[in-house]
Amino acid sequence: MIEEVNKKPAAERSVGELVADLTDEVKRLVRDEIRLAVFEMQRKGKKMGFGAGLFGAAGLFAFLGAGTLVAAAVLALALVLPGWLAAVIVAVALFVVAGIAALIGKKEVSQAVPPVPEEAITGVREDVDTVKQGVRA
Repeated sequence: MIEEVNKKPAAERSVGELVADLTDEVKRLVRDEIRLAVFEMQRKGKKMGFGAGLFGAAGLFAFLGAGTLVAAAVLALALVLPGWLAAVIVAVALFVVAGIAALIGKKEVSQAVPPVPEEAITGVREDVDTVKQGVRA
């Protein structure tokens, strides 16, 4: 601030002084923009972290709910069968579902082909060919 009060008017300053001032102003502007971007990213990061935490909590409660439903299935079967047999039947049913899901997942993974960036490969080959032609010439 004190420097600005003691500065000569722009009309009385040399081109070198004006360019130096412009350089300083651009540096300060870039620094301020970077500070603003960092602040904005921190704020967005905090919101993202909070949202991810809530999403994780939702997954935990869904998992606990599924466990409660399994217990309810065991208790319902225990009304007509001994408790241990009801638990075994529900466990076998869950293992069958897990086995089917594993087989389907294995089939899908084995059929998956890793993605190949064909356009990038073609571009690199063309660049290599161009460089080879340039070296030969």
